[in-house]
Formats: sequence, C-alpha cells, structure tokens
Amino acid sequence: MSWSVTALLLLDFIFIGLLPRVFFRQDGTFNLRWWATATPFFVNPAVLVAGAAGVLDPLGPEGRREALEVAAVVPAVASIALLFMTLGTHRIPLALWHQDDDEPHSIVTYGAYSRIRHPFYTSFILAFLAALIAFPHWATLALLVYAAAALNLTAAREERRLSSSQFGAEYTQYMARTGRFLPRPVAHR
Repeated sequence: MSWSVTALLLLDFIFIGLLPRVFFRQDGTFNLRWWATATPFFVNPAVLVAGAAGVLDPLGPEGRREALEVAAVVPAVASIALLFMTLGTHRIPLALWHQDDDEPHSIVTYGAYSRIRHPFYTSFILAFLAALIAFPHWATLALLVYAAAALNLTAAREERRLSSSQFGAEYTQYMARTGRFLPRPVAHR
C-alpha cells in the first residue's frame, strides 16, 4: 500500500481520534463500553501502517492494488468532509459515547443532520470502508464489521434515549424522514 494513501487514511483516523478531546464535552469518562466501541479506531491505523510497511500482505491479486487505493480516496475524503461538516453544524459539544448522564438538551436537525441522524458515525464507517478498500485484509474487514455493529448499537441506544426524552415526539418525526447512517430516498410526488 502506498504511503500517500496510508497518510490520507491515517489523517482521517487522527481527526476522528481528536474528537473526544477537542469537541466532545469533557465531563465524560472513558468507561469500558466507550473503550469497546473505540478500540477499532486505534487498531485500524496500526493495521494500515503494517500493510504499508509490508508486514501484512493484502488479499487479492497484485494488479488491483493501485486501483483499489485510488478508489479508497473517495470514501476517505467523504469521511473527512462529513466530519468537518458535522462539526460545523454543532454549537454545543456532545457527550462522549456511553455516558450515564448524557440526557439530551436539544436535538439537531439541520446541516449534516438534516438527512442523516448520525453523520459522525457515518463519517467513521466511511473511514473504515476506505481502509478496507485501500488494504483488503481480514483485519480491516473484521474492524469494519465490528465498528459498524458497535456504532449501530450505540446509535440505537441514543435513539431510544432521545425518543423517550422531552423531545420524543419531535425526534420520532425526525426519525421518520431521515436515515440512521445514509439519507433516506426522497419520495417524488
């Protein structure tokens, strides 16, 4: 794997990794559930570096590697763009994952949230997808599946909490018109 693509992917994971320190509220704790969700975000960059250094060999034929690396740029750039677009939407820092005291104070339905309920998580999944495309390996596949499942469970927990909060009716309507990780198809009349 080329070092230029590796650098782009590592930059994506660095931006994601900085979020808990630079954007999210600082009153949370990095509890066991947080670490269980976050672990793939630390492991995937190590796998990518091992691939770029030649310690791990990618799966598949040699001739496709360059094309896959070029293709991986699209979800990597989309991940970074969505991450910053979502950061630009917020005015109030969010609680860290899996906090007992993360009752909602408001819901955000504009900007990146106007079409997707969890644009940060979509950005994260795109980063894992880019890693898998750039470096097809059992490890990157397993990390994508694990991260997507963990983020889906986390999103479902957050949605249950929001649906039963003071914003329940508004959030239920919002859920009906937006997708969890991808925009819902627009109904044409």
